[in-house]
Amino acid sequence: MRVLTIAVIPGDGIGPDVVRAATRVLACAGEKHRLRFEYKEFDWGAEHFFAHGKMMPPNALELLQPFDAILLGAVGHPDIPDNITLNGLLLPIRRGFDQYANVRPATLYEGVESPLKGYGPGDIDMVVVRENTEGEYAQIGGFLYHRTPDEIAVQTSVFTRQGVERVVRFAFELAALRGGKKKVASITKSNAQGYSMVLWDRAFHSVAADFPEIATESLLVDAAAMAFVGRPESFDVVVASNLFGDILSDLSAIVTGSIGLAASANLDPLRRFPSLFEPVHGSAPDIAGKGIANPVGAILSAAMMLDHLEEADAAASVRGAALSVLAQGHVRTPDLGGESTTEQVAQAVAAAV
Repeated sequence: MRVLTIAVIPGDGIGPDVVRAATRVLACAGEKHRLRFEYKEFDWGAEHFFAHGKMMPPNALELLQPFDAILLGAVGHPDIPDNITLNGLLLPIRRGFDQYANVRPATLYEGVESPLKGYGPGDIDMVVVRENTEGEYAQIGGFLYHRTPDEIAVQTSVFTRQGVERVVRFAFELAALRGGKKKVASITKSNAQGYSMVLWDRAFHSVAADFPEIATESLLVDAAAMAFVGRPESFDVVVASNLFGDILSDLSAIVTGSIGLAASANLDPLRRFPSLFEPVHGSAPDIAGKGIANPVGAILSAAMMLDHLEEADAAASVRGAALSVLAQGHVRTPDLGGESTTEQVAQAVAAAV
């Protein structure tokens, strides 16, 4: 029996509820596939900030380093500015563990209705690969004349040739493995950002030359946003900068039915450090404590974790169970038009495993 050590950060809002659902399903998959999960829970997030003035302790990365993977629920609180929550927990983990590839699949599943007319199960099936450690989220800059009428803010984006090339190469390798359309779309804005995005374009075309069997497309981000709505079926793998990938992956979640279904992986593809897996939806303070959050995004994130840990059969069991519950349509949370609770969905998926 293989033992997998998982650092769990339930976090804020609906985070603890969806993480509890995911670990419940993982327990069933473990019994089926001879896996044992050893969890260590870290109570970092908003409550830690209120108590200590920081989202997590200074030695957080040292504490997380020994684990096989990290499972996170959500981070965010109405009483803490979002820039503090993001820069106090998620971004330090992503950068500290060089999780440079953020992978966000978006598929229209059976039993789920897209807000776009004319699309059925499987018609939309894409993956957004987001550069995850530099770009617009580099947090280089500062204030001058802070909090005065003459205040100045400077925010500097940082794009390195190495950083762009490695995430673009990851996207091409993923397109080759997916076996679908075998196409990579690059999202840019080089008409307006004449340095960073021009570097991105050149790096993309350089890497593309190593993958002649993969079709390519390059779109300005505004055109890409329209295409995600107007022709989402045309996309396979999409690669974008930190900011553009963040925005477009949320859009891809909406056109495939609900952000509550969206899973993600923050990967160190070289496996030097633990990778982090989390649902896309955030802490959702408007429904926190009501027990109606959709746990499928967290459950599918757990399946991505199993894939990364090279437990493909267990991952397939978790993913298949979640999709079978969606397809049957009897148990679904309010975001999908149902009346089921988080616990009821978790119970149904666990039983399906």
